[in-house]
Amino acid sequence: MIRVDSLENAASVFTELRPRLFGIAYRMLGSAAEAEDVVQDVWLRWQGADRAAVQSPPAFLATIATRLSINVARSARARRESYIGPWLPEPVDTSADPTLGAERGEALEFAFLLLLERLTPTERAAYVLREAFVYPYEQIAEIIQVSAANARQLVSRARKHLAAGRHEPIDKTEHRRLLETFLDAAQSGDVVALEHLFAEDVVSLTDGNGVRGAARLVMHGVPRVTKFIAAFAPRFWPGATVTFVDVNGNPGVFVPAREKVGGALLVLDASRDGIHQLLWVMNPDKLAGYSK
Repeated sequence: MIRVDSLENAASVFTELRPRLFGIAYRMLGSAAEAEDVVQDVWLRWQGADRAAVQSPPAFLATIATRLSINVARSARARRESYIGPWLPEPVDTSADPTLGAERGEALEFAFLLLLERLTPTERAAYVLREAFVYPYEQIAEIIQVSAANARQLVSRARKHLAAGRHEPIDKTEHRRLLETFLDAAQSGDVVALEHLFAEDVVSLTDGNGVRGAARLVMHGVPRVTKFIAAFAPRFWPGATVTFVDVNGNPGVFVPAREKVGGALLVLDASRDGIHQLLWVMNPDKLAGYSK
C-alpha cells in the first residue's frame, strides 16, 4: 500500500499523474477545456479522499477521471444537439504539450477522435484505456464497473465500429507534402489539381458553431468538395498568413483571423488513396491554443 497522508504528498502524486489523467479525459471527450475541468474535479476529490486507505493512487485517480469523463460525455451528446453545423474535436498543439501523446499516440489523431464519437461513452472509455494506455482488462472492468468478460467485449465491439472508418495512414513526411500540395491547389482554385488529390469518398467538414463564413453543411464527394474549395478560395486565402503547426501529432495549417475573415485550422485525414477528409476548425473557442 502506498500511503499519501499529507496534502503535500498528495499534490506531488497528483502532479506526476496529471498528464495521464488529462490524456484519458481528452481522448474521452475530444475537448481540452472539458478535459481540464475533469482533471480539476479529480484534484478536488483527491484532496477530500481518505488517502491513507488508497492502495494505489494511480488506479484511484484514473478511475475517478474515467468515470467523470463518461458522465461528461453523456451530457455533451445532449448539448451538441444545439450546436450549429458540424462538430469537430478541439485540437491540441502537441508541439506545446508533448506529454499528451507520450505514452501512446493511439486515439489522439484529430480525425480518429472524430471517429471515436461513433462509440458509446462506456465503449470509448474501455477502448481508450486499453489501446491508448494498455490497461489490463481486469483493471478496465473495475474502472467502468463491468465484468472482465464485458470489458473485453466492449473493446472488441469498439474496434469493429472503428474499423470501417479507418484508412491505412501515411507517414508525417508524406502527410506534410500532401498538405502543401493541397494548399497550392486550394489557394489558386486549381480544380484539376484538387480533383487529383481527393479520394472518392472525400468530405469537407467545417466546425464554426454559427461563426460567419463557416459552412454549415458537410460536403460529400469529389465534385462537390472541389467546387466548394474553388469557390472558397477568392474570399478566404488572399492576405492570409499560413503557418504549419502540430495538430494532435500530425501536420496542420493555422490561418489567423483578419478583417472580415475568421481564423481557421485545417487538418487532413489521408491515405495513399488521397485526401479522405478536410477538417476545418473555425470556432474561435477551439482555436485559443493556436491564436496566442
